[in-house]
Amino acid sequence: MKLETFDKKGVRMVAHRGLSGVETENTVAAFVAAANRSYYGIETDVHRTIDGKYVCIHDDNTLRVSGVDCKVTAHTYEEVLSVRLFDTEKGTGVRNDLRVPTLADYVSICHRYGKHSVLELKDEFVAKEIEEIIEIVKNAGQLENTTFISFIPSDLIALRKILPSQTAMLLSDTLDEQTKDLLLTYNLDLDILFTALDENGIKWLKSHGKAVNCWTVDKVSDAEKLSELGVDFITTNILE
Repeated sequence: MKLETFDKKGVRMVAHRGLSGVETENTVAAFVAAANRSYYGIETDVHRTIDGKYVCIHDDNTLRVSGVDCKVTAHTYEEVLSVRLFDTEKGTGVRNDLRVPTLADYVSICHRYGKHSVLELKDEFVAKEIEEIIEIVKNAGQLENTTFISFIPSDLIALRKILPSQTAMLLSDTLDEQTKDLLLTYNLDLDILFTALDENGIKWLKSHGKAVNCWTVDKVSDAEKLSELGVDFITTNILE
């Protein structure tokens, strides 16, 4: 798939699940493809295997990306690693080099290429697990260059108790009063479905000093409108 560019007007671009418009989402290939381009950040999703290893995959099951029914949280790391993933090229089937990577793989690539990590906490993690995730990121020298994001408020609340000033964003598909309250109470920025953001919403966010990321934007016309609104980041599969 061909990448499209637009006048970003200072908006920083985040590659969704790596450069998933070109390579299979959430793989080393997708992370490196994004790292070799102009993206500010690379986004991924983290789940925990049954034996306590942290891996990068969006769904909690490999079925959609491999055809193999392997529930991540119910299998060991070695079992998850054994699953080969589909190539993005239609009709080519699985590729031997495409596997579910570890969180350590992801943060090491971001660190090596100088990219910002946008790390989505997918499970409802307990405090000890949040600490373990933080330690993996820290060991890679990437903690200061990482934004944690989640739809699960308890994950971000647990993060805040450990790292009061860490960059963190609440994922949401709306900017309602409950969302606003969470942002203000726990000092969070916002990562929002782009169709849920309007001029009034951006004014409220900016008046409260909140950074704004929008997902998932794949049309130039939408990206141009958002850049005019004044968003800070755009998460995309295919725009650059």
